[in-house]
Amino acid sequence: MISSKPLYRCNTSLVNKVLAAIIQNKPFDALLAASAATTPISNQPWSVETISEVLRSIPRFFFQSTRSIGRQKSFRHRAPLKQRNLREESNKDRKGLLVLGPAAYRDPLKVKLRLDKAMEFYYWVETHFGFTHNEMTCREMACVLARGNRLKALWEFLREMARRENGGLVTTMTLTCLIKVLGEEGLVNEALAAFYRMKQFHCKPDVYAYNTIIHALCRVGNLKKAKFLLAQMELPGFRCPPDLFTYTIIISSFCKHSMQTGCMKVIRRRMWEANHLFRIMLFKGFVPDVVTYNCLIDGCCKTNRIERALELFDDMNKRGCLPNQVTYNSFIRYYSAVNEIDNAIETLRRMQKMGHGISTSSSYTPIIHAVCEAGRGLEARDFVVELVDRGSVPREYTYRLVCNVLNLAGEGDLLDDELRKRIEDGIDNRHRQVMKVKPIMSSKITI
Repeated sequence: MISSKPLYRCNTSLVNKVLAAIIQNKPFDALLAASAATTPISNQPWSVETISEVLRSIPRFFFQSTRSIGRQKSFRHRAPLKQRNLREESNKDRKGLLVLGPAAYRDPLKVKLRLDKAMEFYYWVETHFGFTHNEMTCREMACVLARGNRLKALWEFLREMARRENGGLVTTMTLTCLIKVLGEEGLVNEALAAFYRMKQFHCKPDVYAYNTIIHALCRVGNLKKAKFLLAQMELPGFRCPPDLFTYTIIISSFCKHSMQTGCMKVIRRRMWEANHLFRIMLFKGFVPDVVTYNCLIDGCCKTNRIERALELFDDMNKRGCLPNQVTYNSFIRYYSAVNEIDNAIETLRRMQKMGHGISTSSSYTPIIHAVCEAGRGLEARDFVVELVDRGSVPREYTYRLVCNVLNLAGEGDLLDDELRKRIEDGIDNRHRQVMKVKPIMSSKITI
């Protein structure tokens, strides 16, 4: 039976029984209601937590591909980096063409069937048990429809819930969660439409709603619209002014998207705008945290603005904001890339001395690659031994690179058999662990 993660007051056996009925495509009728009523002790077998767990389990178990079910602990996935076109995906699927993104390896007929069963279950609990839905169950049902890309049914459902006498079913939090789900699915234009539809449901967007839609817009590179919303929030007397997270989201996006383009003019412009927003944030009295500093430092290091990165690092220490492993790794990657190996090693030793982070393979790998390119095989071997002694395992490419450098120098015996066995066993274990979560998916492409 499918095991669901139980919540507080969540009846796991009842959840499993409903999920089994969905798998077997059984109708939600009085017979199933009678069998469900015998499970709990109380007169009302259904609680808000139990219904929410059933609705939350439907996308997790039935919307993923058969290659992924049981391999991932949640429904989370890497969101697309561009706006999806549902009509184009539907046409490709109908013609038997390859569909990439969240819709890959997803059977539309099965998704439609599970969505129909989810709606049937939602009204079945209300009809046969007299359960009164609240904002939480309404929100979970809306998220199920959003993850199934049933947008027309989604808005009809929300309008129906908003017309109910008890009211309060469609709130700002409901639409904010909906915006987040649509953004994760790559439907950013639809998420923006949901943001502007808040007034239809008599909801007022708060700063969390603005941050959610700004984050979704920045993820697909729509920085112009994100800046427009930020300017709207910065208007004098606006009901929800921007907070630290608003500025951090946009600063991070400017730094990331500046590095994704090959145009130096665009890189300079976006890095200038990121630093300009940082200064505006300081002028308004916000205290930047380590995430804000890390975004700017990483962007400056990757665009060869090391003086500005060091200036931010000093300002970070003056304000009492302790750097972490991400901060030091940005400097280590920069110094290794420009062949300033001694500065990279000094940065690593400083991080270890100050206790500002745990040096793992992400800290050692750039240095090992740099010393290998410089032909310093003995130092590369020492760093590999130090990395293994600290409980980490080097990447397979890094290990092969060190072995090749030592063999070319005639010093291949410096890596003893015990060390080689520890490293190779660690690489094999990591490979097996990755294969459990991300199996290799092959597809034949017809040209």
